[in-house]
Amino acid sequence: MFLTVLFKFSYITYYDFNIFFYNRGVMGSINKFDIELIKNLTELSSDPLKFVKFAFSWGKNELENKRIEPWQEKLLIKIRDKLLNINEAILCATASGHGIGKSAFVSWIILWALSTKKNTKGIVTANTETQLKTKTWAELSKWHNLFIAKHLFEFTATALFSTQKDLEKTWRFDMIAWSERNTEAFAGMHNQGKRVVVIFDEASAIPDPIWEVTEGALTDKDTEILWLVFGNPTRNTGRFKECFTKNRHRWETQQIDSREVSFTNKEQINKWIVDCEDGENSDFVKVRVRGIFPSVGDRQFIPSNYVDMARGKHINLIDYSYAPSIIGVDPASDGGDETVMVWRQGNASKILATWKKVSNFFPVAEILAKFEDELNADAVFIDVALGHSLRDIGNNLGRKWQLIYFGSASSSQKYYNKRSEMWGNMREWLKNGGCIPNDAILCNDLISPEYVIVETGANAGKELLEKKSDMRRRNIGSPDRADALALTFAFPVKKKDKNLLLNIKKNKSSTWHKYNDYKKERGGNYTINKRKY
Repeated sequence: MFLTVLFKFSYITYYDFNIFFYNRGVMGSINKFDIELIKNLTELSSDPLKFVKFAFSWGKNELENKRIEPWQEKLLIKIRDKLLNINEAILCATASGHGIGKSAFVSWIILWALSTKKNTKGIVTANTETQLKTKTWAELSKWHNLFIAKHLFEFTATALFSTQKDLEKTWRFDMIAWSERNTEAFAGMHNQGKRVVVIFDEASAIPDPIWEVTEGALTDKDTEILWLVFGNPTRNTGRFKECFTKNRHRWETQQIDSREVSFTNKEQINKWIVDCEDGENSDFVKVRVRGIFPSVGDRQFIPSNYVDMARGKHINLIDYSYAPSIIGVDPASDGGDETVMVWRQGNASKILATWKKVSNFFPVAEILAKFEDELNADAVFIDVALGHSLRDIGNNLGRKWQLIYFGSASSSQKYYNKRSEMWGNMREWLKNGGCIPNDAILCNDLISPEYVIVETGANAGKELLEKKSDMRRRNIGSPDRADALALTFAFPVKKKDKNLLLNIKKNKSSTWHKYNDYKKERGGNYTINKRKY
């Protein structure tokens, strides 16, 4: 009798009738309520908004005086409309202030995706395992308990899956903490001909490699693919930011102001705004309230606007000739990094030369010696990491080039080590009028490293610049050009020639306009003054 009834419903194309007999003998026979419930859920497969209205008892018990917020309704409608084209992945990015109800929205999407289409597979991850367990997954537990069909899916500490035993591995949503060393979980998100959902919570802090692996995995044909990312816009670099900038043609985006949500604490928000020196324009309010990206990320060491002000700016020779002339060199070997040579005098600076794949430092040393003479350099600072060979060659040439240990102690109480100190000095220089070339690589190098404030031990409270190895784990290259410029701030330098200004007046063609006279003599593929030799 029940089989006859079941085959009359159109929803049987999504649900094998066996689901109605899950654990039969333990849970008993299927009842008419469940037959009608599953029919209704299946009919909502292409309308998540109607699902949210149907699946929970709005206005009763825990949901008394609760409602679907306008931003949530808008996004549910966008997803509904996008579901009309099964061959186009649905990509949605939401940046927001605090407390707007995004964890609730994530829970609704998970429950809708699972309960309206058989053998749906999904993953949810977050910036940290703590965020994932205590916020995202805890909120899902709450909404699962409120869900009208919660008995059809089993909720555990790490997964939500079908109660039908033979489908628990193919019909499920998993909570997975991301790991750059183990991306297989994200690479294996194929579900040909069915539905697959990936959700990133606090997406600003999820590293680029996880994004790239996920993007490569979501390629199944004739499959409903949904990729939803949420978060506070804490960083103005990275893939989350790119959803709203260079990749905005691919993503449905929205930025939510916390003040537009009915249940946020407006009094507390107003206090934040009043307490911030720049009010609504402060980065804190931009990120935590307005849902827009900051001038500088919350962990970004050098603000982007400092670099923008300095980029391509020129000053007259008379305005920097009083200052010591300094050259910084950041050597690299035959890997993917650059060997870079930068000159700075006062507020003026210039990239002198760059090399790729240096296997012989003799040509580098010769060019460095020529620049040292031409620019009347008062000091040459070289990163010790690969600098010993270069310094030794310089010794044989009668030069006194100085090695700088990035990991050595800082001479300032503000910074954890010498590299952090040099970058801190460079940051102040940019802020106070420094000029840099209109060089895209240098500018990107300057804004890429992040930092932390050391919390414990003898160095508590000091600023620690991000290591190059940690940047690589975020899929960001070594900031070689910026490191070379930072080396010019290694130590205070006394000007050797007090009469240099008089020499400049006698020889107006002097100093740094002669670089193009240097020709490649031997070894190394390098660039001087943006010309190939």
